[in-house]
Amino acid sequence: MIASGTQLGNRYAENYDVLYAEENLLVVVDGMGSGEGSRFAGRTTMGVMENLRSGPLDADRLRAAVAQAHREVTGGWQHPGLAGCTMAALRVDGDRAWIASIGDSRVYRWRRGLLEQLTIDHTEAWLGAVNGWWPADSSRAKAARYHLLRYVGHPDAPEPDVSHVTLQPGDVYMLCTDGIADDVSYHRIAEVLGSRSAPQAMVSSLLSAAMDAGGNDNATVVVLQIPVGAA
Repeated sequence: MIASGTQLGNRYAENYDVLYAEENLLVVVDGMGSGEGSRFAGRTTMGVMENLRSGPLDADRLRAAVAQAHREVTGGWQHPGLAGCTMAALRVDGDRAWIASIGDSRVYRWRRGLLEQLTIDHTEAWLGAVNGWWPADSSRAKAARYHLLRYVGHPDAPEPDVSHVTLQPGDVYMLCTDGIADDVSYHRIAEVLGSRSAPQAMVSSLLSAAMDAGGNDNATVVVLQIPVGAA
């Protein structure tokens, strides 16, 4: 069962997130900053990723899709300023799923009482947290959150992270942009995904939590719930 939702929040006049959630393919894309470059990168990248909804899939095809998105974003943007976005995708393939991410859009999994973040953030803040460069609640750490090391549209065309997971009955997967990840705590996400609620109720709860925290960004979330009776 799949549900999804997105909201504007209080920071921007427009929503620069893009989502796709149909059948076996889930994708969230987050345009960097605001303006036409953000919109162009997000929509262009989503147009490429939607092609993964059918046909055989492996790590090479996922990497090739992101490489194509790099080419279309960097080659198609003819105006001043940055055109870039982050992306997280999950493609179901029977009882398994492929995951790809680039930037700081995330994929989480709730399984038997444990919430795990299955992707890492390609940011200076992530490196700083892992290596203890500064306190997590410092102004330096906050500024580093906006320093993306990998994203679609980067001039060096970096590859995404790709992984392959087995789906188990009762699993709940969540894809989100940083409007959720930054404003909704780990413990609140765990509470919602572990609630056994319907996916749409989970989506509504997470979007409401982001607004309660200030609605500091566009926020997008997709939830995939594997039925307990699934084979």
